Amino acid sequence: MDLMTTALNQALDYLGSLSPELQQESNRIRQTLEAPPRIVVVGRLKSGKSTLVNALIGAPVAETAALEATNVVTVFQYGAPDRAEAVLLDGQRLPITIQRGKAAELPAPAEKISYIHRWMPTASIRDFSLIDTPGLATLTVENEARTRRILIDGFEQTKAMSVDADAAVFLFDATPRMDEVKFIRDLGFTSLNTLGVLSRADSFGEGALGERDPLEHAYEHAQSLAQQLQGSVLTILPVAGLLAETSHTGAITEYDARAMASLANATEFDLIQKIASEEEFDRERDACRRIVKLIGEYGLFRARNVARRGASELNEWATARSGVPQLRNLLVTRFGEFATTHRAGRIVSEIESLAFRKQPKDLILNLVSTMRTDARLINAFLLLDLKAVQEADPKAKIIPEISVLIMGYTLQEKLGLPPTASMQEALSTAQEKMQWAHMESLSALTAAEDAALVTMKRAYGELIRMAQYHLQGR
Repeated sequence: MDLMTTALNQALDYLGSLSPELQQESNRIRQTLEAPPRIVVVGRLKSGKSTLVNALIGAPVAETAALEATNVVTVFQYGAPDRAEAVLLDGQRLPITIQRGKAAELPAPAEKISYIHRWMPTASIRDFSLIDTPGLATLTVENEARTRRILIDGFEQTKAMSVDADAAVFLFDATPRMDEVKFIRDLGFTSLNTLGVLSRADSFGEGALGERDPLEHAYEHAQSLAQQLQGSVLTILPVAGLLAETSHTGAITEYDARAMASLANATEFDLIQKIASEEEFDRERDACRRIVKLIGEYGLFRARNVARRGASELNEWATARSGVPQLRNLLVTRFGEFATTHRAGRIVSEIESLAFRKQPKDLILNLVSTMRTDARLINAFLLLDLKAVQEADPKAKIIPEISVLIMGYTLQEKLGLPPTASMQEALSTAQEKMQWAHMESLSALTAAEDAALVTMKRAYGELIRMAQYHLQGR
């Protein structure tokens, strides 16, 4: 990533040196390069999007029950002071009064709002910005249309407002519907920067009362789904949204822990009866209902002994079981890298587009040509090719090979070899793959596939050079 960023900065320095006008364009593009990745959270209404956003931010900022907050795209970004603005379709910005615990009142009708921009001085979103979207195919047709307008249709106004997303988190229940998968593909991402989340994992299968732990069941199902959706998502993680939101927003108190601990000896059947009780002034019933509201039936049934050790231990248990630590780690590491690579490809394309709008055209095109031969940027071009091939033919047999090239850290990994493979094995494999790519290019079925094979041959050529360099002991 550092090498890629250096290469892009050098290209932007050169671009800016060509004219004062291009200096302005260079500065504008560089802001995109330096900003944290923007991750869009997508799913049907009631899929748990806002709950997950709250957990990732660590504060109850995405109101889950308010229509005003669920039918407008909201961008959460690190920054101070804590504030929010409604960005209208005409570009006008109107301040929004923020009241903790209450849904914000919109300063204009929802249909006139492009998106809500929220800045928060919260360290949890320093590494990435989050885009919370309206539910898909729910409430009203306008909701889905608004999400598509902001994230897919690519209006120049939207691009100017930098609402472009670099990656997507796709929430679904047991089985994603075809229209959901299609929507994710329409977003313009590849499988490498689309992450699936199996929401409400703590109620999966037979739920909290089943013989099998629902979280374990959800984990196995997520692995199976990841194989089925291999061409659409990087992987799928199970997340218990309510556990995540409560533990990450500090909602569990010592009072709650003591109330749970007092129920430690009750059977699950006793607890269910207690929750359903209609008796007046029943403290145990009220405690059970509050606990279920905080961490669900799964938390009530499974964490009563943990609660004996206090709110801190209970909170740590909920955090660990929620699945959010694993999700955040993936967002910041591998997923973040692919988002950065996606952004790099978009920057290259934007520089190329300047050649048809600005002068000197020849020098800009020469710059793009130089960037295409820069080994530091090859992953960006491979990702652009992967996107084009997936759009042209989602079942193209070169897709797994492109993915391996992009995902690999080491020379061996980029060639699909085990870490223990020798450099001589790596050289032989790279040469074989170079020959394979050449033969495939003779019978490419689409223009996208043909272009991808050209980039792949460049990548294999670079790997051959690296292997030879190591074998020569230099």
